[in-house]
Amino acid sequence: MHDLTTHPMGENPLKVQISPSDPVTVETFSGRIHVEWNPDAAVTPLGQLPFFIEFLHVSGLFDDWVNQSPLRWNSPNAPKKRDVLGTVLLSVLSGHQRYAHINALRGDGVNPGLLNMTKIVSEDSVRRGFQHTDEAEGVQWLQNSLQQVYAPLLSEPWILDADTTIKTLYGKQEGAEVGYNPHKPGRPSHTYHTYMIANLRLILDVEVQGGKQVASKYSRPGLWALLNRLPREQWPALIRGDRDWGTEANMQAAEQAEVPYLFKLKLTQNTRKLVERLMRDSAWVNAGQGWQSAESTLRLTGWSRERRVVVLRRQVKKDLAITSQNTNGPLQLSFAELTDDVTVYEYSVLVTTLGHEMLSVAQLYRDRADAENNFDELKNHWGWGGYTTQDIKRCRFMSRITALIYNWWSLFVRLADPNQHTEAITSRPLMLYGIGRQTRHAGQTRLTISSSHAEAEKTELRYRRIAAFFKELWETAEQLTSLQRWYRILSLALVKYLNGRQLQPPNYLPVPS
Repeated sequence: MHDLTTHPMGENPLKVQISPSDPVTVETFSGRIHVEWNPDAAVTPLGQLPFFIEFLHVSGLFDDWVNQSPLRWNSPNAPKKRDVLGTVLLSVLSGHQRYAHINALRGDGVNPGLLNMTKIVSEDSVRRGFQHTDEAEGVQWLQNSLQQVYAPLLSEPWILDADTTIKTLYGKQEGAEVGYNPHKPGRPSHTYHTYMIANLRLILDVEVQGGKQVASKYSRPGLWALLNRLPREQWPALIRGDRDWGTEANMQAAEQAEVPYLFKLKLTQNTRKLVERLMRDSAWVNAGQGWQSAESTLRLTGWSRERRVVVLRRQVKKDLAITSQNTNGPLQLSFAELTDDVTVYEYSVLVTTLGHEMLSVAQLYRDRADAENNFDELKNHWGWGGYTTQDIKRCRFMSRITALIYNWWSLFVRLADPNQHTEAITSRPLMLYGIGRQTRHAGQTRLTISSSHAEAEKTELRYRRIAAFFKELWETAEQLTSLQRWYRILSLALVKYLNGRQLQPPNYLPVPS
């Protein structure tokens, strides 16, 4: 028997010993690189998030949200509510759609500490935290948090858009009913009744209801409850809605409250007769973007009064593709060729109390398309398409939490580019993602960010400007309350919307320079 310790088999190939503290030299196709391991360096894939965290800190938004939260536990081993809400914040910002995705945050060794969290909690802790929260308390907390964000803007004239979208469900959730579902016909769903500030794309409130509660009559109570929470001087200059809102109940409520409205009408029999009469007898005028307009008055059956109606039409100049669906057969496609002696129009009928000229009315309604874009962004790139639980209460909580974080992020991104609203599909890669490595040396913490996208240099310059602005706010922190700082942040973020005006908080006294 051979003794391997006495008679080693061959020569030890590791002639060169490398100290564990030295970088390792690696020859690659592009040249020599030096690699080192630092087990003490915390790493995050959301390397640029610290700037957003400072935004939440200097404005006081996150602290107020946590401190006012009704989340409570009886167990001494329960997680802290700051950890629960911070975990939800990081999950929503990461674009998650499910509670299970929260587990992916456990590798983040940087941002939880920057939020003053002790740890990332589990998905079960988040679920249970909201499960035992009283719904009335939770809704009031989130409505107040949303109002804290948008209230300073209501001193300016603004338009309220009201609309509804569908969230398809695949389980046995409370309120999962088969109603109007254009994307998945026959599938149960929830409906999201939403109220937003037009053009700014900020969410005022959102209500989750059953799948059959799609009509505007289910939105109306929430709309007027929202307005009644606001001082009269902060009410909108206009309420705007699609054709489901053109009902006697909605119009009469707005008229009694003396709030102007602009709604689209359904094409009922008497509405069609009006269009036919205008097509024959009226002089049509330019309404912009290829549309023509004519106006009249109309009183439909069931209406309490005669109202102003603006009819818009636009000629269809291209050949048409027509689809039809048989009950048991495939989708049928046919084409209709338009000849010179055939003119085809698409048209819309609007009812309003506005006294504006028809061109302005037409443009005001076209601007409402922003609401549809808003829904697409919130459902596809934020959490409105997920975070589903069997009870509808937690779905209502998460819908408002997502709307709140979406509002925060939208306003933060406007600090970088005040000229437009940048959707998450663009703003996250530019302003959020990037490898961040945190190290500590001589009592100082340093975060090194690696971001290699094409506009990394431009993003860095934007963040430097934002950091300089925050530094100025911190230097005047003793003179300014968090509310006053929030007014200044909004004034800069929405400088284009405000035409350069500075928002003035209540009882504001200018700080001597």
